[in-house]
Amino acid sequence: MSTSTLKFKIRLLDQRVAPEERERLLADPGFGRIFTEHMVRIRWYAATGWHDAELAPYAPLTLDPGTAVLHYAQAVFEGLKAFRQRSGGVAAFRADAHAARFRRSARRLALPELPEETFLEAIDVLLDADHEWVPGAPEHSLYLRPLMFASEVSLSVHPADQVTFLLIASPSGSYFPRGVKPVSVWLSEDFSRAAPGGTGAAKTGGNYAGGLLAQAQAAAQGCDQVVWLDSHEHRWVEEMGGMNLCFVFGRGGRAKVMTPALTGTLLPGVTRDSLLALGGDLGYEVEEGRISVDEWQTGCEDGSLTEVFACGTAAVITPVGAVKSARGSWVVGDGGPGEVSMRLRQALVDVQRGVAPDPHEWLYHARVSSKD
Repeated sequence: MSTSTLKFKIRLLDQRVAPEERERLLADPGFGRIFTEHMVRIRWYAATGWHDAELAPYAPLTLDPGTAVLHYAQAVFEGLKAFRQRSGGVAAFRADAHAARFRRSARRLALPELPEETFLEAIDVLLDADHEWVPGAPEHSLYLRPLMFASEVSLSVHPADQVTFLLIASPSGSYFPRGVKPVSVWLSEDFSRAAPGGTGAAKTGGNYAGGLLAQAQAAAQGCDQVVWLDSHEHRWVEEMGGMNLCFVFGRGGRAKVMTPALTGTLLPGVTRDSLLALGGDLGYEVEEGRISVDEWQTGCEDGSLTEVFACGTAAVITPVGAVKSARGSWVVGDGGPGEVSMRLRQALVDVQRGVAPDPHEWLYHARVSSKD
């Protein structure tokens, strides 16, 4: 339960969406296309700190053309999910870990750090108002998007003296419309996502904007996603698009799950961390290491590398079935979803929905749950 010292002002919509219309929208929400009826907003001034916390009706923002974020991209965000629980109520998955990463991202972008208890209170306040928008269908959830940006009106290049925090929510289905099906990837040797000392470990929009051209290049090569290599040698595998990568060596109970170690250029994914823990729980050997492009190809060819998957909050686990680069192409395993990948995915989803025990205490049971 949150212990935020900020008092939230609550402004609810006078006319709520009719239940039958809400159910129609929740039946096929897509991803990030529709939004709930309210949002949280908190302001920060350098002279006064965090203040004016409120829940307000979801509405467009009005920004001066000179607002700093439009010019210098001083902004960070998070992405986490809330799920209907089998026993009733609503829980957000690993909200504390997302709150901590939000603070780290803010620190890297010279933004004020939102206290973790305020981050959690914002989730409670929003879910209290909009919990009926949490879908109950399999593969559906309420995607929560906290964000913070420089709202000061100034063209001077400096850490902003005025900042706005928002929390919005979007009922969502599968991130990839075709569901849990293997993707093909293009190894980018022309572009780099991040370099040592940069912002690779922060969740900031510029990292994603800088990747769009490489993603377009992957599409032009007939691939679904781009895979990033290290910026120095373009040899070591780092991430897939905006997701972490995991490699499975061997089969069955003796399989080993390896993911590239955090070097400051990779995003420290919460799903990545969760799967490492669950992998150990399931009896797999888990490791944070590194793998080169040549090792990836050789491992697939000799059968020692049996599965590859990407992981992240939005898509959970996405199998990688085929790889293509300027120097050649190859198939991972038989090109289909792997047994270890799918077992890990099911274990994670079961915890998120309260179907399986939660030994790591990852579920943040929202305040509204006590009213159900």
